[in-house]
Amino acid sequence: MPRLQFWRRPATLPPVADPGQRERDLRYALNPGAFLPGNHVTVLRDGARTYPAMLEAIRHAREYIHLETYILVADRTGRRFGEALIERARAGVDVRLLYDSLGSIGLATEFVAELQHAGVRTAEYNPIAPWRPRFALNQRDHRKILVVDGRIGFTGGLNISDDYAAVEDGGVGWHDMHCKIEGPAVTELARLFRRTWIRAGGDAFPLIEQRADESVVSLDTALARILGNEGRRRRTPIRRVYLHAIRRAHKTIAITNAYFIPDRGIRRALVNAVRRGVQVRVVVPSRSDVPAVQWATRHLYARLLKAGVKVYEWTGRMVHAKTAVIDEVWSTIGSSNLDYRSLKVNLEVVAIIIDRTFGRRMAEQFVLDVAESDEIQLEVWRKRPWWHRPIEWIFFQLRSWL
Repeated sequence: MPRLQFWRRPATLPPVADPGQRERDLRYALNPGAFLPGNHVTVLRDGARTYPAMLEAIRHAREYIHLETYILVADRTGRRFGEALIERARAGVDVRLLYDSLGSIGLATEFVAELQHAGVRTAEYNPIAPWRPRFALNQRDHRKILVVDGRIGFTGGLNISDDYAAVEDGGVGWHDMHCKIEGPAVTELARLFRRTWIRAGGDAFPLIEQRADESVVSLDTALARILGNEGRRRRTPIRRVYLHAIRRAHKTIAITNAYFIPDRGIRRALVNAVRRGVQVRVVVPSRSDVPAVQWATRHLYARLLKAGVKVYEWTGRMVHAKTAVIDEVWSTIGSSNLDYRSLKVNLEVVAIIIDRTFGRRMAEQFVLDVAESDEIQLEVWRKRPWWHRPIEWIFFQLRSWL
């Protein structure tokens, strides 16, 4: 079996221009000790940038490839990934593919069989067939993780499907955000994958920790933390880190979220931030792939707008991103929406970055989101058709099932 490479925390941390600034920035972190220094994180916008970066990493794999996704479709995009995985498996690379049964419903059995025949190990999370082991309907694996050789990791909102591919590549062109990570935080992605892989019935492969090439550490000094929801309703770590950061905001909060139905605590934190003088802006879809969620989200518009939260609806093709940036210091990219299922039921993953350079990049990306969105004005919103209101209310009451 190949030796699996993992980052260790470097013995000597990279130099910091202003150690005091780092300490001040860590006020946004709920658990500062969980953040690993020395990470190089690249923002990847949409499938046009994300898929080529992921495929390049896969093609250069020498030891192992671990890919986890909620949706896997055997369309043009899925076959591009399938071919890359097959080529590496035949070259002797240890390849594992984990996909969610419900998210990937309809996945062609011939496609999976072709992967398996080439040596790709596959696992299906929580099969929705009652006669199969580990049958479950409710909890889903909504994570998106790719780890290559323990050195490069990817996470964010993109599934493996033509929906996310660029229009010029034959895709639908949904807007989404992903990130590429090089550095110690990759180890946390690898550990999350392993835990879920075993839970889904995969082999308990060993984690052999070696000191990887530390040259990447010098590329950046970003503090990063990989955080996963484990689907236990009373343990909501992603919600807690969001709340902590929101409560410490003093300038700006910028959120882009595909399925935005925040609970009362998060809504209260956003409203209190506005009262402190913080500019709070939220971008959501104008046309969602899940209309019921959109109705539930719109039920919240009036109270958020009245409190001073600025709400924008994305006018292009579906926005599927799950990002936030606070004061251009604390940023997150991941799979977690701000709704009941993501925060309390599903398996999710987010990368949390504390770094001012990265925060400015994220703020720039949010400006691009706003530029392609229409701002919702309270007075105009109040004049919407009367029959919209009962529909919004009904779906909001059903939010824990959406």
